[in-house]
Amino acid sequence: QVNLVESGGGSVQAGGSLLLSCAASGDIFSISRMGWYRQAPGNQRELVATAWKNGRREYAPSVEGRFTISRDIAAHTVSLQMNNLKPEDTAVYYCSAVRVVGSTGWANHWGQGTQVTVSS
Repeated sequence: QVNLVESGGGSVQAGGSLLLSCAASGDIFSISRMGWYRQAPGNQRELVATAWKNGRREYAPSVEGRFTISRDIAAHTVSLQMNNLKPEDTAVYYCSAVRVVGSTGWANHWGQGTQVTVSS
């Protein structure tokens, strides 16, 4: 069992910044990768950024160069620094974690989501 709690959402004007944070608890030692997804009304949930234990980072093209994902493995946290925010970034942002189960299985977990609203 992995529990994820997000914080840091809010409302900002275009061009502003927000820092999202996520803290994991439970079976944290089995977590493989952590990241952030977002979902706007009427849209599918999409990947924003993912951080692997080996330092690999993946970003959605729409946020590349503006967002930075950071992971503290020892502290079981992941954060997302969002700069130069745009109205199209408005969405509910979800922390995610993939947990290794046994030797070949895996399970994904989600936080409750935090609202990010960017006004023009």
